[in-house]
Amino acid sequence: LAFEQRLPTMRTMRACGVSARGLTLALLAELVSFALVAGLIGCVCGYVSAALLLPDVAASLRGLYGAQVPGQLTLDGAWWAASIGMSVAGALAAAAASLFKVRSLPLLASAQPYAWRQAQQRWLVGQGVAALGLLAVAGLILMVGDGVIAGFMLLAAIMLAAALALPVVLGTWLRGGEALARLMLAKWFWADSRQQLSGLSLALMALLLALAVNIGVGAMVKSFSQTFAGWLDQRLSSEIYVNALDGAQAQAIANFVRTRPEVTAILPTPRADARVGDWPVEILGFADHATYRAHWPLLSQTQSLWDDLRDGKAMLVSEQLARRLGVALGDALEIVTPTGPLVGSVGGIYPDYGNPKGQIGISNAALFAHWRDAPRTRFSLRVAPDAVVELTDTLRRTFALDASRLIDQASLKSESTRIFNRTFAITASLNAFTLGVAGIALLTSLLTLGNSRLPQLAPLWAIGITRRRLAALELGKTMALALFTALLAVPLGLVVAWCLLAVVNVKAFGWRLPFQVFPDQLLQLIAVALAAALLATLLPVVKLVRMRPADLIRVFANER
Repeated sequence: LAFEQRLPTMRTMRACGVSARGLTLALLAELVSFALVAGLIGCVCGYVSAALLLPDVAASLRGLYGAQVPGQLTLDGAWWAASIGMSVAGALAAAAASLFKVRSLPLLASAQPYAWRQAQQRWLVGQGVAALGLLAVAGLILMVGDGVIAGFMLLAAIMLAAALALPVVLGTWLRGGEALARLMLAKWFWADSRQQLSGLSLALMALLLALAVNIGVGAMVKSFSQTFAGWLDQRLSSEIYVNALDGAQAQAIANFVRTRPEVTAILPTPRADARVGDWPVEILGFADHATYRAHWPLLSQTQSLWDDLRDGKAMLVSEQLARRLGVALGDALEIVTPTGPLVGSVGGIYPDYGNPKGQIGISNAALFAHWRDAPRTRFSLRVAPDAVVELTDTLRRTFALDASRLIDQASLKSESTRIFNRTFAITASLNAFTLGVAGIALLTSLLTLGNSRLPQLAPLWAIGITRRRLAALELGKTMALALFTALLAVPLGLVVAWCLLAVVNVKAFGWRLPFQVFPDQLLQLIAVALAAALLATLLPVVKLVRMRPADLIRVFANER
């Protein structure tokens, strides 16, 4: 942006004898100094933001994944150095193209818009080649890459390729519009938009990436939210869950609820710890009851799963453990138990979102036969819906059970959903930050280009086009570019969402979420992009409308 604004100054300096090398070094020194100051301010702001978000995130990670995250930030010098280094590297990368173009243009051509656009066209060819190369790299990573790092490299390659390709695509679209236009003013509209593309391309790239990330992350979070809600409805099918202090209390509670007519079933849910290969796993006991047959969430299953599970022939395996072990339906599985190996076939694979430990489900009879000391304190109750609150209160008073020992289905779902929503508070903040950065970039681009565009607008005013109509044309150009960029961000965002769900999430956690598209979210983000473009354009447009005719006339006297 600084290059666009100061092209006449650089031309004058070069004409006065400043060498291209000396001017380049001076500009580099200026860029580095600005980047250092801005990077330091950004680090401080980032530290404050992290300090505000950390308590909720730490609590959520402890609740969902059992990760022990300290409640205070601990940042070392390497973090600060890396952050400031990223700021400087980003500034240099953003300036590299402009520095190269200014240095390679003839002495008196660097301030001429048409010459600048011609240089831009040559540079766009290189950008297009680089974008194709990055897409090839992304395809290679997708085919041979493995692990979380490879997933993030895939995302980086796709997003960088899209950003580099954006000016090429926009330039092609504008060239086509110019070719189809018949009225001279319409031709000027398209041609002038192409000329502006050089100064707006970085801002539009920022807008593209911000929208794509928002679409991708938003689709991931919303897919997770809907899947998680449905999974809870299936997994938490019993109305009340009990975890007694000891076996004696558990037996007393069981004897008590057997006398209650509203209780239709008592379902023991014992647990034990074991190992399968090198992996620690949690063993779950299943009662032979219609509740599990009707409600337990399954990704795949054999036809006779529940009968085989009851007879001790089959096992249920959580999705993340199945991926770790590389097992599928029908494969044999051996568990090391205190009484010897337990062998069975994989009869079903089920999702277990948010659990870092793999799980295997077997019948209660098999669990107690191999883990004879397993606690018999856990069970759930099937209760008539209208009697849940009364029975919960009665059990809590009679047996002195707190919320950690006795909880009803509605409270458990509510608490789980609250933890889930709190986990993604940081995601909403980052989405807002990225959109804010894109909006500010667009605003600064338009403000910077405002003064330099007077030589292009003044002749149109001189031949009779009113300032109001010129302002409307300027607004239309920016809104058209923003709309086209937002439309291009939609498929990119969906690709980002697919990468997060099908690649990164699977490698990081071992389970995969279904890919879903949310049209209302897409329309909302397109509207946000247009609103940001409108707000960014208003100030330059209002300035143009209020500009005095004398200032426009002066352009001809002082034309640069």
